[in-house]
Amino acid sequence: MKYGNLILEKKEYVFLKRLLNVSSYYKDQNTIASLKKLSSELNKAVIYDNDEMPDDVIRFNTIITVQSGTWQTEFQLVIPTERDIAANKISILAPMGSAVMGYALGDSVTWNFPNGAKELEITSVKQAEKPIDIDVLL
Repeated sequence: MKYGNLILEKKEYVFLKRLLNVSSYYKDQNTIASLKKLSSELNKAVIYDNDEMPDDVIRFNTIITVQSGTWQTEFQLVIPTERDIAANKISILAPMGSAVMGYALGDSVTWNFPNGAKELEITSVKQAEKPIDIDVLL
């Protein structure tokens, strides 16, 4: 891991903790396991103010490319209400979304997906032109 721990922006961290607190309604065991792992990783996360955030760290609205072997996909990490699979917008609460939050370009992440564990390499991180208005959500 490039920075040693997850890196999160302060307000996004607070919002993510709130999301995780109310996400216990999921029945899918894979999703539950992914969210528990993310919750555990948040306990060791390094928290920054917005103006201190490195540009290569995945956060809300970031467009990410991940690769596993010959398979590759690009998606935008979004809040749950903005998810849209057809538009490649993946919720932070989805296993793929929770797998990459707080990681950085070049990091590899092993995560359990419905078809088994996969190692994902983060090959591209692009920050959105319009970042999330986290103040509205808090």
